[in-house]
Parts: sequence; C-alpha cells; structure tokens
Amino acid sequence: MSTEPRRDRLDQPVEPGRVRLPRFNPEAFGQWSENIARYMGTAQFIVWMTLVIAAWFLWNTLAPASAQFDPYTFTFLTLILSLQASYAAPLILLAQNRQADRDRLTMEEDRRRAAMQKADTEYLAREIASLRIALGEVATRDFLRSELARLADELDEAAHRREKRARSEWEEDRKEWDPERS
Repeated sequence: MSTEPRRDRLDQPVEPGRVRLPRFNPEAFGQWSENIARYMGTAQFIVWMTLVIAAWFLWNTLAPASAQFDPYTFTFLTLILSLQASYAAPLILLAQNRQADRDRLTMEEDRRRAAMQKADTEYLAREIASLRIALGEVATRDFLRSELARLADELDEAAHRREKRARSEWEEDRKEWDPERS
C-alpha cells in the first residue's frame, strides 16, 4: 500500500488557483474589439462580405456536384454567418461600452470646465459691479465730449468778445489819434 495522499479526494475542496485560465490584457482586447467593430461598420467590409457570399453561392450552384462543398440549402454558409454574427455582436457591444465610458469621461470633464468658467464669469461680474460702485459717477466719453464741446464754444465766444472789444478799443484809440475821422 502506498502512503502517498490521494490528490483527487472528493471530501476536500479544491485549492483555489488550480484552474489556470489564459490571461489577457483587457485594454488590448478592448482596442482589438474596437478595431474589428470599426472595420465591420465600413462599406469595405460590406463589399467584401457580399463578394464572399456571392462567390459562395456561385461556386455551390454552378460548380459540378462533386466540387461543391456546401449542399443546396447552404447549411455551411448559414453556420459561418451565424458564427460571425455571434462573435460580432459582443465585440460591437464591447466597443460601444468603451466608447460610452470615454463619452462619460469627456462629459464629466466638460461639466467641470463649464463649472470653472461659470465661477470665473461670476467672479468677474462681481468684480465689475464692485468697481462700478467704487467709482460712483464716472464721466463717460459722451459726457466728456459734450463738456469739451461746450467749453470750446465758450472759449470761442470769449475770443469773439475779446476780438470785438479789442476792435472797439482800437477804433476808439484811432479816433483819439485821428480827430478828423470822427
């Protein structure tokens, strides 16, 4: 008799880690599925798929019976297309989930930036309001222009009066110097 313990005892649980499943990188698998989904959504894929199916039909209908590899009901073609669809659907869903995750992150970043911009805008609005309050009544450009125009008119009038006065004084002086003119 052997004293070696049996490894296949049914009364003891199997130690975890005994079953080794293949390991894969989820990010690489996700990128691969996105590439496949992206290709399957192109016109090129549809054209190639149509050509393959057309060649399949032609070969299995026009070739001699001994050269045909799929019976008349195209059972093998149906199986191949079902297999392709059964793999394509999960790959497309995986690619859509990854895109939804990216969209969610982008939307969160947009919301964060919008909130920051709103806070900045509100801050600037408060600053402008406080500046307006602090400055009180500040002369505007239009007010300054109107005041300068009024002052220019007053100066013109004053210059005109001085000129008139100077002319009248000159005429009086001239009358004093030239008594014949009066």
